[in-house]
Amino acid sequence: MNLEHITYIGPKLDEEAEILAALPDNLVSLLKQINGFVQYGGGLHLRGVCNSPEWHSIGSMFHGKFALNKIYTSISEEDIPFAEDCVGDQFLIRDKEIIKLFSETGEIEKYGYGLSTFLDESSKNPVDFLGMEPLLQLQSNGSSLEPGQLIHVYPPFCTKEAKNGVSLKAVPSNEVLHFLYDFSKQISGLGENERVEVKIVE
Repeated sequence: MNLEHITYIGPKLDEEAEILAALPDNLVSLLKQINGFVQYGGGLHLRGVCNSPEWHSIGSMFHGKFALNKIYTSISEEDIPFAEDCVGDQFLIRDKEIIKLFSETGEIEKYGYGLSTFLDESSKNPVDFLGMEPLLQLQSNGSSLEPGQLIHVYPPFCTKEAKNGVSLKAVPSNEVLHFLYDFSKQISGLGENERVEVKIVE
C-alpha cells in the first residue's frame, strides 16, 4: 500500500473500542498502524476508530445517528463504512468484499475483491479509480479540501441539469452528507421523467 500524499492522520486508536470486534482483521491491523487518514488532498478518506473528530469516526457512520444503514435501504447493518471519496460516495466492506455506495442515488456497485486490492488499486491510479476529477477541477480553481471537508456538487451529478455543468464547493463533510441523504430520499421511487425540487438555503 502506498501511503504517499497523506494530508491527515487520525488520532490514536482506541484499542478498547467495542467496534473493533466488528471490523475485519486486515482493517484492524491497518488501523493499529495508522488510525485512518486523508490522502491525495481529499481524494480518499479512510476512517479510524475514534470518538473525535466525528467526521473521521467509523463508529459514527456505522452505528451513529446518521448511520448509512438507517438512511439507505441498499445498506445493511453489517456493511462497514470504512472510507469515502471526495464527493461523499462511500466505500463499505460487505462479507469481506468492497462495495461502493453512490450517495446521490443510493445505488451500489460491487467490486468483487477485498480491502487489500482496493487499497492497491487506489494507489496505482487514484484519479481514475477514486473519481478525483471534481477535486482536480476544484484545485485548478484555486481551492482545496481541508480535513473534514467534502465537495458539494450542484446540481447533483445524476440530474439532467448537471450535463450543462456543475458548481463545486468545499463544504464541511456533515453538510454534504446530509444534503446527499435528503436528496437520495427525495428521488427514491421517482419515474424517469418526474422532477424533484431542490432549494438552496444560505
